[in-house]
Amino acid sequence: MALVNEHFLKLPGSYLFSKIAKKVEYYKATHPEKKVISLGIGDITHPLASVVIQAMQKAVDEMADASTMRGYAPETGYSFLIDTIIKNDFNTRGIQLDTDEVFISDGAKSDTGNFGDILGLENKVAITDPVYPVYLDTNIMAGRAGNLDEGLWSNIVYLQAIPENGFIPEIPTKTIDVVYLCYPNNPTGTTLTREQLKVWVDYAIKKKILILFDAAYEAFITEEDVPHSIYEIEGAKQVAVEFRSFSKTAGFTGVRCGYTIVPNELKVFDKKGQEHSLNALWRRRQSTKFNGTAYIVQRGAEAIYSTAGKQQIRETIDYYMENARIIKEGLETSGYETYGGINAPYIWVKTPSGVSSWDFFNKLLHDCQIVCTPGIGFGKSGEGFVRMTAFGSRKNTLEAMDRITKHLIFN
Repeated sequence: MALVNEHFLKLPGSYLFSKIAKKVEYYKATHPEKKVISLGIGDITHPLASVVIQAMQKAVDEMADASTMRGYAPETGYSFLIDTIIKNDFNTRGIQLDTDEVFISDGAKSDTGNFGDILGLENKVAITDPVYPVYLDTNIMAGRAGNLDEGLWSNIVYLQAIPENGFIPEIPTKTIDVVYLCYPNNPTGTTLTREQLKVWVDYAIKKKILILFDAAYEAFITEEDVPHSIYEIEGAKQVAVEFRSFSKTAGFTGVRCGYTIVPNELKVFDKKGQEHSLNALWRRRQSTKFNGTAYIVQRGAEAIYSTAGKQQIRETIDYYMENARIIKEGLETSGYETYGGINAPYIWVKTPSGVSSWDFFNKLLHDCQIVCTPGIGFGKSGEGFVRMTAFGSRKNTLEAMDRITKHLIFN
């Protein structure tokens, strides 16, 4: 008989955003006359940039001609996109990369979730709390998390990122092997300065720890002292993998494209202490389990870096960040304590005293017909907070703040 991977049975009943979707669908079905505005799941509302559409249309035409059509894409990506990424995203910041260190994929969620395939189950993993659920859930699936006890997994080291410590996770006192860092952060919208990130890089070098650095929201950074890449920190290539995504920066949530940087000098160890190239292992994993990102999609991604593409993408990012300002200022005017929204499209909102994350979610939905994301879904330290996103339309964003000001009242 076929046996299940029993680690999957340890997972919570449903993925956070699936649970939210079901609640919202039920509300809409029972209140069809109500207009629901979503400030919850971070999907985009702006269409793809015109230069991206044009590049993809040209690529479609190429696929219709036997002399220019493409078959299987290289598992690691086409050189035209890799070279463009290195030149624009890294060389401009003084970072040098080899072409074989860049791996094109179908998004950061896939890569952050799949990267554990090449890491031993014995690794002690640390995550910030609250945290993007994929980091934790994929380690539960793999069998690294241990058992759930009062909301915490026994083999996971939790690094609190809360207002009391300025959302700056402290170096753990326990021994760890791998740590996930996401900056600008999802869900809190907060960031680390260069000096704060350097502390983590220096620690990782000293202790031979692997940093899995999710930089999916780097394009939203507005402050000078916030690094866009962990490789801006000296020595980071020795210890860090970096994940990037075009989903939010260029509206590729429905197209799927991102990339991961695995430096050649980054090593992992077997039980005998012998070194192995993490780059080679990831390449082997991808060539076995991944058939490459579509040529049409990669041509669209390449167009982002054209002169017109950069301008169009910047306009979209500025639009979303203006939404973030409207949400942040609107909530604060209404008496709510907020974080983030300056270097990220997320606003982390403290709920009123004694009101749980799910209670706030339910009241916001039923009183104002607005969807947010309960902070508890991101971890135990997320209780008492909700996340709001800036990816809506301007009209809906303004209307949502008006509804909250007029109708969201706690006695």
